Amino acid sequence: MNLGPATAVAEMLREERFDEVEALFAPPLRAAVPAGTLQAAWTAEIGKRGAVTGIGDAVAETVTADLVRARVPVRCEGGDLTVLMSIDADGLLQGLQLTPAQGPAWTPPPYADPSAFTEREVTIGAGSSAVPGTLTMPDGPGPRPGVVLLPGGGPFDRDETSGPNKPLKDLAWGLASRGVAVLRFDKITYRSPEAANAPGFTMSDEYVPHATAAVRLLRRESTVDRVFVLGHSMGGKVAPRVALAEPTVSGLVVLAGDTQPMHHAAIRVARHLMTTAPELIDQDTVDLFTRQAANVDSAGLSPATPGTDLPFGFSGSYWLDQRGYDPVATAAGLDKPMLVLQGGRDYQVTVEDDLPRWRTGLAHRPDVTIHVHAAVDHLFFPGTGPSTPAGYEEPNHVDAAVIDDIADWLGEAG
Repeated sequence: MNLGPATAVAEMLREERFDEVEALFAPPLRAAVPAGTLQAAWTAEIGKRGAVTGIGDAVAETVTADLVRARVPVRCEGGDLTVLMSIDADGLLQGLQLTPAQGPAWTPPPYADPSAFTEREVTIGAGSSAVPGTLTMPDGPGPRPGVVLLPGGGPFDRDETSGPNKPLKDLAWGLASRGVAVLRFDKITYRSPEAANAPGFTMSDEYVPHATAAVRLLRRESTVDRVFVLGHSMGGKVAPRVALAEPTVSGLVVLAGDTQPMHHAAIRVARHLMTTAPELIDQDTVDLFTRQAANVDSAGLSPATPGTDLPFGFSGSYWLDQRGYDPVATAAGLDKPMLVLQGGRDYQVTVEDDLPRWRTGLAHRPDVTIHVHAAVDHLFFPGTGPSTPAGYEEPNHVDAAVIDDIADWLGEAG
């Protein structure tokens, strides 16, 4: 496996040759990352860690025949970082991320009992769109509820790995320790980032086919008598659409499911980060998001609208689908129980901007339960004070109270 391109990118960053790195961006990445963002992010990381003292050996894994995911350690005077990148067969970057150096391996949360369950690998879907997953099955004869987990927006793996943390693995092991079967899987955009470039690709394409296949697979387990869908962030937003597509879904658990239009939320979050993490966001970025959001709202939005004119580089088709989808109205039309959980310290999906729509739209439904966990952030990690992106870099686990809340509700919802 040729790791030269990965090492070369790290060296370009070290030498601040940002234009050369950006020239290697594949079109979707170029559209999603505004000019100057890479330089600002690198400058912020080096400002925290000090000058670069060396570049380590690249390590890579083959994701598909046309995609390699590489990790290059960068040694700094005050603390190391890692450059993560996805490189396609043409040598172009499909993804690029700066993260803290890999610390201790993920360890089970204190509420997980690995002796109470077993795990096995499964495949979701078929052919070129198949993705791998993990089934976590409690010991004992059952019957028991099952849950399919859906991660948030972006090319996440089955654990929703974020820095040193794996919130969906926390959920899987915590719930399995409480007798719940759990199925989680890599998103198609994680295994095959080029999938997002397909004409007409939407949020539904990103989630629904694999989620419905996962529900059907889990239902075939002899000890599982009912299957719920649990979605986090965008996964929670799309969960009602999954249940609409797969009538056998028994109910929904929505963790920090966003209801504010995503292109408007992007402006709000950017403004928030200008105050709490000014090294990451500047006024030019806010202005860019504002212009792009206006294009989404425009009557002239069409599938032909260039992704470069729209937030995150997503296509016109993607935003038309977003603009026409109301997760609360969809949920309200389902005859299925729901649990909606929200973090009080979440700045991405908030008590003020998103939760009121769930409360109002589902107020007539006695089978809907809504709880706010005041001390947790967007990943449902406990903490104090304002939540910031830096907080996601600290090792943590989904709050035990959240696990209990979900497990208790699943038991009652049966």
